[in-house]
Amino acid sequence: MHETDMTKALIMTVRDWYVSQPTPPTIEAIHLVVGRFTCVEPASLEFAFMAQIQKTFLEGVRLVIRETPLIAFCGDCDRSYHPQIGLQYTCPTCGNPMEDIRSGRELKIERIEYSLEGAKV
Repeated sequence: MHETDMTKALIMTVRDWYVSQPTPPTIEAIHLVVGRFTCVEPASLEFAFMAQIQKTFLEGVRLVIRETPLIAFCGDCDRSYHPQIGLQYTCPTCGNPMEDIRSGRELKIERIEYSLEGAKV
């Protein structure tokens, strides 16, 4: 379950940001972008996150995950297409292998929702 290791890295990244702030913020939510081609299961990621934030500075924080679809582009056909993960990684029109992925590999913190002494940021 690589979601556990990813969650550990996420918590460490947020902790580094948290301790660098001049005033400790109250974190309310962490917004992630997770591409479908990363093979990260959002439900497993959320489960691992909730388990690991128990009794930490993140306890009670919501994890908001926005999935992005796998979108590839075929230069020969000059068109985008949606490959079926695990089934079809070629252009449905000409059969060329998928080489130009435009969306679906994202795995990043989009934003952290927090407040400073009552002012929501």
